[in-house]
Amino acid sequence: MDTKWAYLLSRLAIGLSFFGHGLVRLPKLAGFSHWMTGQFSKSFLPDALVIPFSYILPFAEFIAGLMIILGLFTRQGLLFAGLISLALIFGTTVIENWEALPSQLIHVAFLSVLIAYLPHNSYAVDKLIKK
Repeated sequence: MDTKWAYLLSRLAIGLSFFGHGLVRLPKLAGFSHWMTGQFSKSFLPDALVIPFSYILPFAEFIAGLMIILGLFTRQGLLFAGLISLALIFGTTVIENWEALPSQLIHVAFLSVLIAYLPHNSYAVDKLIKK
């Protein structure tokens, strides 16, 4: 029983992190994109790649976070968040923003544990759908 609550707590924590990242960026999408483009201006990544990514990222974070919070298509939400994290880790290393890397690696560790222990995901919309 405690493992189910521990899973829920961990799932909500990582879900809220992704959800919150997306939520705060959505109202200021153009500003966020401008900031991100500036961050990558001296990297080898072209604006043609950075700009679309900067507009997609907040929506992706928001959707992945919502899926994880609700426990709706939990496996897919966790994997989606993992792909987002890997893209962010790549970008972080490209611009040598080493201060951001530990947080991103912690997110991946949480996601990995949640995927590994998915059978403990009892308090989720997924369970209601399966009934």
